[in-house]
Amino acid sequence: MSLILAMFLAQVTVPFAPEQASTFAPEVDALYAYLWALTIFVSAAVSALIIFFAIKYRRRQATELPRPRAGSMVLELTWTIIPLLISMTIFVWGVSIYFRIYRAPHEAMEVFVVGKQWMWKFQHQTGQREINELHVPVGARVRLTMTTEDVIHSFYVPAFRVKMDVVPGRYTQTWFEATKAGRYYMFCAEYCGTNHSGMGGYVEVMEPAAYQQWLAGGTGSESAASQGRKLFQDRGCASCHQVDPGGQQGRGPTLYGLFGKTQAIQGGGSVTVDESYVRESIRNPTAKLAEGFQPLMPVYPPEQLSEEQVLQLIAYIRSLGTQQGTSAAGGSTRGGPGEGGGAVTTTGQSPDMQRSNPVGPTQPRPSQGGGSPGSAGPGGARTPGGTNPQPPRNP
Repeated sequence: MSLILAMFLAQVTVPFAPEQASTFAPEVDALYAYLWALTIFVSAAVSALIIFFAIKYRRRQATELPRPRAGSMVLELTWTIIPLLISMTIFVWGVSIYFRIYRAPHEAMEVFVVGKQWMWKFQHQTGQREINELHVPVGARVRLTMTTEDVIHSFYVPAFRVKMDVVPGRYTQTWFEATKAGRYYMFCAEYCGTNHSGMGGYVEVMEPAAYQQWLAGGTGSESAASQGRKLFQDRGCASCHQVDPGGQQGRGPTLYGLFGKTQAIQGGGSVTVDESYVRESIRNPTAKLAEGFQPLMPVYPPEQLSEEQVLQLIAYIRSLGTQQGTSAAGGSTRGGPGEGGGAVTTTGQSPDMQRSNPVGPTQPRPSQGGGSPGSAGPGGARTPGGTNPQPPRNP
């Protein structure tokens, strides 16, 4: 019965809830409506039974004594098993939604997000930068890789039913797929200081054609990976880290094709070379030093390398060894679906692979510099334990 009710509630709109504008919204609202209906049903049933038993078994005479009652195994099992089954439907349903929301897909547009008191800063893979506004196409999966420059923030878009904490010193990810065009409010849902209430903005969901026009008119001239490549050269990282296939091993690990692989570290054990590990290797190079390398790389604190620059370096490192990494390192490649090469998304994925909605695939222009979403180690980014004996240079 609970499952039948759950299927019915999937089509129900919760009163007073924000507008449903993402693929998650109907599922979250259906679970909420299910909990709401169960609460009303159980509360009404318990109240009715209390009133019924109070009347039926009331004492009719002052000297009346109740007859002793033997326990009932059937009754005990009934009120144990039925609540257990109901609880399991809540658990299974909730877990399925949770893992869908908090496991970001690989085939998605990548947007880097940096929170700071009191604003949201966004950078697209194609180079466009925005503050307190985020433009995305309708029907495309959008993955947000987020960090903060100061205190804990929480990125929340009520219409999408998406909320994720943004924590200092680490990366968090969330994603969404908008289902209809519009302008949707976003804000920080974690108290972050004096002007916390003013830390808000809007997500502008656009039709594919309008989004394509917005991309064409954007001010960004280089992709995040291309900007990361310049940082990599300016900071002298190439003196220790090899970025070409088959090159001679330097004083730090070779970065070509390293992102996403497992790296052995000194002291035993291994780590996956992902955004968090690359960032840690930049900020604290000796924390997880790559096996076989000396601790020669200097530390790059936020004063010398901002979180935005770290994200750009990560994007460059991630692009190394990928098919689209070649153009990423080479600079900007502009053009829409009809300008050289067919329709691809900002991550180099075909629209058909990126979209879960098969109607009207989004066709944003190819990423400038072609880099895949990602991350790179900073100047000399010792990503896994690398080394860079040169002192850090200011940007």
